[in-house]
Formats: sequence, C-alpha cells, structure tokens
Amino acid sequence: MSEVDAAQFRHLCGRFATGVVVVTAVRADGSPAGMTANSFTSVSLEPPLVSVNVDSAADFHGVVIAARGFVINILDSSQEALSRRFAAASAHQFDGVGYRRTEWGGIVLDGVIAAIDCKTERLIDVGDHTIVVGRVAGGETHEGRPLLYFRGGYHTLS
Repeated sequence: MSEVDAAQFRHLCGRFATGVVVVTAVRADGSPAGMTANSFTSVSLEPPLVSVNVDSAADFHGVVIAARGFVINILDSSQEALSRRFAAASAHQFDGVGYRRTEWGGIVLDGVIAAIDCKTERLIDVGDHTIVVGRVAGGETHEGRPLLYFRGGYHTLS
C-alpha cells in the first residue's frame, strides 16, 4: 500500500470536525507565547493526561519543549480572529490580547470557554511533530459555544 501525499492527507483529515485551542506557554525570559492547534485530545483519566501535537518547525516548538508546563485554551465561537492571530508566527501575538497568569505562571486567555492547566509529562518525537503530553493540574470552564474547524474553515454549533 502506498502513502497518500500531503494534500490528500490534509483533505482526508479535514473531514473530521475538531475544536480549536490556543496552547500557551512561557518563554525562558518570562514572556508569553502561543500557538493555535486543533490536535488537542484527552489521553487518560487516571492520571489525567492530555496531548497536543506541535510542528517541529514551528516557532512555538522550542518554547513548549523548554517550558515546564502549558495551558490549553479552548476557544469560544466568537474568537476566530484570536485563532487566526495565534496561527501565524509573530512577535506581537499578545499585543492587545487579554490574559492572566495561573498560580504557576501559565497563561489563560480572556473569553475562552475552558482553560486546562498542564505540567509537561512527556515529549514524543513522531514524524515532523512532537506530541506534548501534559498532566492536568487544574483548570476552569465558562459558558459559551466552541469554535470548530471543519474542511479548512471555521464553524460554530447552531
């Protein structure tokens, strides 16, 4: 059996609707960093583990690898612009973006429907990505509708 090319693979996976998150972490100098992802998933209930896949070539890769933890910010349907902002590499991603620090210094974005505070548990290099596994240390939930991604575009629940 031969492998599919990247375009077909993206087309195939695009038929799976996912939620949209912004993963945030703290750089060594204490400044915030973030990346939009739709590869977030729960891994285990006992212990409570989640994962997110980070492209090895992404600017955020080095940040999350070096950080001792990260926050999964689950976006509200009104936060498409925020998702697009964090999907692009920029030194100014946080300009004008409201956020607060968690007890250990993690970054929770304003307006999200949930924030999952994680300590890095394991890093697994696979293909051109690193699977970042986090042990859930805490979090919070808020009312709202999730921002979804399907077939290359943003959607919301009706």
